[in-house]
Amino acid sequence: MDTNPSHTSSDPPYTPLPDNPSPARIRRPFNGFAAILASLIFLLSLVALIINQSQESLPEQNQNRSPSTPRPTESFSKPEPRGVAQGVSPKSNPSFFSDKVSYNWTNAMFSWQRTAYHFQPEKNWMNDPDGPLFHKGWYHLFYQYNPDSAVWGNITWGHAVSTDLIHWLYLPFAMVPDHWYDINGVWTGSATLLPDGQIMMLYTGSTNESVQVQNLAYPANLSDPLLIDWVKYPNNPVITPPNGTETDEFRDPTTAWMGPDGTWRITIGSRHNKSVGISLVYQTSNFTTYELLEGVLHAVPGTGMWECVDFYPVAINGSTGLDTSAHGAGIKHVLKASLDDTKRDHYAIGVYDPVTDKWTPDNPKEDVGIGLQVDYGRYYASKTFYDQNTQRRILWGWINETDTETDDLDKGWASVQTIPRKVLYDNKTGTNILQWPVEEIESLRLRSTAFTEIVVGPGSVVPLDIGQATQLDIFAEFEIEIISETKHEKYGCSGGAVDRSALGPFGLLVVADQTLSELTPIFFRPVNTTEGIVETYFCADETRFVSQIDLLNSITEKILIYAHSIYELVYGVFGVAPPWEVGW
Repeated sequence: MDTNPSHTSSDPPYTPLPDNPSPARIRRPFNGFAAILASLIFLLSLVALIINQSQESLPEQNQNRSPSTPRPTESFSKPEPRGVAQGVSPKSNPSFFSDKVSYNWTNAMFSWQRTAYHFQPEKNWMNDPDGPLFHKGWYHLFYQYNPDSAVWGNITWGHAVSTDLIHWLYLPFAMVPDHWYDINGVWTGSATLLPDGQIMMLYTGSTNESVQVQNLAYPANLSDPLLIDWVKYPNNPVITPPNGTETDEFRDPTTAWMGPDGTWRITIGSRHNKSVGISLVYQTSNFTTYELLEGVLHAVPGTGMWECVDFYPVAINGSTGLDTSAHGAGIKHVLKASLDDTKRDHYAIGVYDPVTDKWTPDNPKEDVGIGLQVDYGRYYASKTFYDQNTQRRILWGWINETDTETDDLDKGWASVQTIPRKVLYDNKTGTNILQWPVEEIESLRLRSTAFTEIVVGPGSVVPLDIGQATQLDIFAEFEIEIISETKHEKYGCSGGAVDRSALGPFGLLVVADQTLSELTPIFFRPVNTTEGIVETYFCADETRFVSQIDLLNSITEKILIYAHSIYELVYGVFGVAPPWEVGW
């Protein structure tokens, strides 16, 4: 459960006026003319210098930019955003000088950005996927939802069902915050299907005192394939924060698994000493009473709060998924945590001891939070479930996009879920999981265009004529020439697509206009390691590209802001009124 989402409200960007402001001073409009003239000369020189430098270095100005955030309304006019004619959203083009960008949204752009086959609500805010399961012919997806707004808050469980994981039917809310133990939010949870057909849903509730507790809910009518009505256990909460645990850092129970002693276990994310990410293990026989087991399932120093922990088995040699309770020979276990500090989903593969309830990573150097990520794009709070209908383990993840809070309010909606993916153990590498979109997605392919033997030279861009498209399913295979003389390289995704290494990057430029002034690189970056092997990063660059027009516009806007600041400074020192206040 992301309790500090990127779109939550921030403090006002101004200082409130005092209750008893001091009397205004009498301003002398022209006594400080020399100071103002000097300021103007300085500003003109600054403009000339910046424009000259920008014209010389424009191709490199797209590196390492932060995602955009809202900008307060200014008194000067704003230019029409680029890319509208091509159907490209301007939201990926932050200002050169500032990460505060405002957009001139249109209804056509709102419509264009709605997804075709990623799940999203009809309107308003969505975040973590909750309690996915298969029941009587229907796939169920619950999700964190704000029924009142396109920003985080008033978190309720939305509910949708599908027969194919692609086409969804919206149902009434499954659970709303209406008891003291969840009045501040029905937060993230997981479903457990018992052998007798019962469904137990554990979820985190934020209490009337903002304490995070774990609650139980279950279907009112198991014979209902749509599971429309849910009942909260009368004696909730069933788990409260243990001694020594921060009451606001204890959340997101996993699907339960059965141990060799016949009792169930769940794990819950937390942290210790402010910086150690941990997963606590609880044991239960009836899902209403729980015992905290000694120690932790696992802990990693320096990783901070672990939320949305996921824990499940994978077969070393197998093409199907495993029930969450599976263990024994030929099985590894995946431990995944969403790091609250970095908003990244990390995982590792290791060995679970069902007797001691401890998990050990195969490679401590790639432990949870310091090694592999589930996804290297904007992706968080992922959750898997075992699909007993097809013997698959299916993965959901929340895409929290790059829109600002202001833009989400203008759109009226925020966030999507990933296309569901099938998860398997990669027995070729033995170090990671394999993820692939569920096969049902292929039913959406109406036509195809194939390109073969395309040679992409160093630094080149090869256009592919696919016609007009706003939704694409791209299948790409690359072959690279390994350089014989290699050296250790410290590249990753953080530098964007402009950082060059000996083997890359290479990939695709999507959502691009004809002039490539707007594009999104999705690319691979192989790098040489000290061990003499090649590691490959799979990245997306959201910062590309800033056109020269945008650059000059941002310079003009910033100069106006600077001008206001300097004139106010001059007034504060000399008592000189700014020219816009004396009729210049």
